[in-house]
Amino acid sequence: MNSQDAEIVDEITRNYREQCDAVVGADVDALRGLLAENFTLTHMTGYLQPNAEWLDDIASGQMTYHSIRNVDISTDVRGDDVTLTARSHTHATIWGATGTWPLQLHITYAHTPTGWVAARIVASTW
Repeated sequence: MNSQDAEIVDEITRNYREQCDAVVGADVDALRGLLAENFTLTHMTGYLQPNAEWLDDIASGQMTYHSIRNVDISTDVRGDDVTLTARSHTHATIWGATGTWPLQLHITYAHTPTGWVAARIVASTW
């Protein structure tokens, strides 16, 4: 891995860890800075949720993330095609259902003038 790729890996890994802290803290202002404006989240159910709706659900408590324990984080940098895959045990209350889910998040990143931001998350179980 060259030094430029290593810097990208550091930046997207930091972005992901900050996302985890922000969702657990229900800090939607911090999340706005970590996500692309046109960000989407595809839930493990297949529901494709736009950025504004997800942030509103976090702010209102419809989605409450109690804890995220990361088990494995891997990255892939191929030019401008930058992804991070994380496996975690996520304890949350989502639209009234509380549980701890073994989630795998496949996150696609986009480069902006201010740095790398998450453009899309696809969640599944593992």
